[in-house]
Amino acid sequence: MTDTRATLLSNAESLIRTRGYAGFSYADVSAMAGITKASIHHHFPTKEALAAAVIDAYALRYGEALEEIEARHLNALDRIAAYGELYLCGADQDLGCACGAIAVERDALPEGLRRSAARFFERHLEWLRGVYAAGRKNGEVNDRLAPPQAARMILSTLEGALTIERLLSGGKGFGETLNALRQSLEPRTPR
Repeated sequence: MTDTRATLLSNAESLIRTRGYAGFSYADVSAMAGITKASIHHHFPTKEALAAAVIDAYALRYGEALEEIEARHLNALDRIAAYGELYLCGADQDLGCACGAIAVERDALPEGLRRSAARFFERHLEWLRGVYAAGRKNGEVNDRLAPPQAARMILSTLEGALTIERLLSGGKGFGETLNALRQSLEPRTPR
């Protein structure tokens, strides 16, 4: 038996990641799920409630992914590269970041969605700051940037590349950006 709520969340996430919040309606979700709009309202009374649930589920999945990255990779540079590969999966599937799509529409969104997307990015900046700071201390990344600067640069590079490469080269172009990012963070080599 299918979990209708999970199906609705999955379909809405796909629509947000491809069209943005303003670019989908309950009719789109209804058509994808093969159920009536009234059935969607049973689970999510408003579009905002549906999008908020998508962001919550998305943030939870990413939180679990960050924990897995920490468990699997001991080196900061490898952790950052593995983080970038999460975005590469989106590029390979022609999907943007759900919270990135929400952020683009910031001024037209309900305040609650803006706050949810901001929390998602704040959590990632915090994680990246910690990874970079530990890597800097251990000589695993260069020391050219302060951890807050590095975290913003990494996140902005990946979010921007995901958006741009959906138009240009997809996963191939994104992979090139990820390699360049890694090279820019490598520890300095003695001359």
